Amino acid sequence: MADPISFALVGAGVIAPQHARAIAAHPQAKLTAIVDKDLDKARKMADEFHIPRVFGSMEEMLKEDDIQVVNITVPSGLHGSLSVAASQAGKHVLVEKPLEITSEKMTAMIDMSRKHGVKLGCIYQRRFMPTAVAVKEALRSNRLGKLVLGDVYQKYYRSPEYYKSAGWRGTWAVDGGGALMNQGVHGIDLMLWLAGDVESVFAYSAPLLRDIEVEDTAVAVVKYKNGAFGVIQGTTSVYPNQGARYELHGENGTIVFDDEGFRQWKLLDRPDEVAPEVERRVSSKIDPSQMDKDGHYILVDDMIRAIAEDRDPVVSGEEARKAVDVILAIYESGRTGREVIVGQAQASEAAPGISGGGR
Repeated sequence: MADPISFALVGAGVIAPQHARAIAAHPQAKLTAIVDKDLDKARKMADEFHIPRVFGSMEEMLKEDDIQVVNITVPSGLHGSLSVAASQAGKHVLVEKPLEITSEKMTAMIDMSRKHGVKLGCIYQRRFMPTAVAVKEALRSNRLGKLVLGDVYQKYYRSPEYYKSAGWRGTWAVDGGGALMNQGVHGIDLMLWLAGDVESVFAYSAPLLRDIEVEDTAVAVVKYKNGAFGVIQGTTSVYPNQGARYELHGENGTIVFDDEGFRQWKLLDRPDEVAPEVERRVSSKIDPSQMDKDGHYILVDDMIRAIAEDRDPVVSGEEARKAVDVILAIYESGRTGREVIVGQAQASEAAPGISGGGR
């Protein structure tokens, strides 16, 4: 059996324990280092997960030759610079969602990983919900026929205290957006994986309730490249929390599912067919620290396999940027009141951020 892959964790914030648990659970992985400028937070996590090395800076950690993969769990607007540094040091990178918050930074991450021959993957664990996998297979086998609509509704609740809990939350510079960029990016990625790439959007986006720079509510009409239409809704202003719901409608039927399972599976040519029985594994609980680790474990496992097989991770940098490109187009449409072609949104400015965050 090959030696375990050595991982380092960058950031000791809310989502970091999910990465630590996934790495610790994998027989071919070992978590050997943690980085955070807040050394007390880093040491606390190191004690909890038996991590032997603690660093106060990325530069110190990257000097360690034995570290092979860097998991980045800091606030979204810091992903790019840390990923680029890790790639330059010859380390593979697994970054928490979203990949980054600007098109330029995502391009730099992807280009640098390609230049240095390292893997770049991103955490979009909803793709691995058993329901989503079953729907993907149904679409691959053309069970719905020509797709007509692909809709995603993500109605979450985040309190005013949530946005006050960290200085970077709800900011353009570091969070990169609100209900869509932080929470809704998961469902948008999933719908793109199922329904296909988006050509253009027309949207409204604003902070309707919370005292933040970015949106707590957004709605968009989308046009897919395959000709289908759709709706994206994302909020953190709905009480009680409603979770996420996905609807796909084609010429031959409808599939509707949410975080609890299938709500409808109806095919025109097979009216008696019922939805496959699947186990719910990836949750949408309000507290990110309580999210199911299975999705993170799957992506850690995939990174290990990608290194062994010398292939791209299943959620590569190129794949991971698609949802962000859609969100950037939604923001541009909301600002201008015009339809925006995905990939042509104007760049937003980013400012230096804060370490040790996530979610």
